[in-house]
Amino acid sequence: MQFPRGLRISNLSLSQTKKEFLSSSIFSEPKLLKLKPDLIQPTNMSDGLVIASTDPIRSFLVAASCDRDHLSDQLRELAISLSSLSSVSPTGTLWSALPAPSRPSLRLLLDGSGFVFTSPKPRQKSEELKARLKKLAELAEQREYAELVKDVTPKKDNTEPFSSYKDQIGFGLHVVLLMFTGYLVGYATLRALFNHNPVMNAAGGILGLVCSMLLETLLFIIRASNQDMVKNKATLSSSRLKIKKR
Repeated sequence: MQFPRGLRISNLSLSQTKKEFLSSSIFSEPKLLKLKPDLIQPTNMSDGLVIASTDPIRSFLVAASCDRDHLSDQLRELAISLSSLSSVSPTGTLWSALPAPSRPSLRLLLDGSGFVFTSPKPRQKSEELKARLKKLAELAEQREYAELVKDVTPKKDNTEPFSSYKDQIGFGLHVVLLMFTGYLVGYATLRALFNHNPVMNAAGGILGLVCSMLLETLLFIIRASNQDMVKNKATLSSSRLKIKKR
């Protein structure tokens, strides 16, 4: 008996399986003849034990399909249906219904046969799992592409401005100090010009505050543009060095 590659069965488990098979319905007692006729039909290939149909088994089924003296019409139809299959499930009613002189021995009947093992159906993947696997595959492709072109493309600077708390607090204090200074300068200037007029003094302070905000905005733009220029210069210099090395 040959088993599929990769399948290991010990002698003990094989002998136990054979004993269970020999005691199954294919060789059961004649009491199984009391089953209802609608239950006597070919068993599904995925249920229970399945054996390969050999010439002795096929000859036995063909002979049983023609035996009108000992078998009923249902059993003969069952024998006809099983004789055309390449593998059959246990059908003990046929062998048990025949008299002992007209039925073959179990050793001759099972000579050359073996168990048929069927592979389980592949599990269907859900739509969510398919989408997740597709996303993971795309990420893996992006990583592979980035690994291939890492010597050609410049490195991306993912650091954002004011990403740390230190930068944010420093920028906020700088803005507050500049606005306060602008308010004081405007207030003092209009106070000296308009001889202690409260309304004009307040207007001068507000004007100085607005001017300080505009100045801070201009300084921020200049600082950001300088950082971009430094990054571009570093990228160009690194690419030139790589070209010279090649």
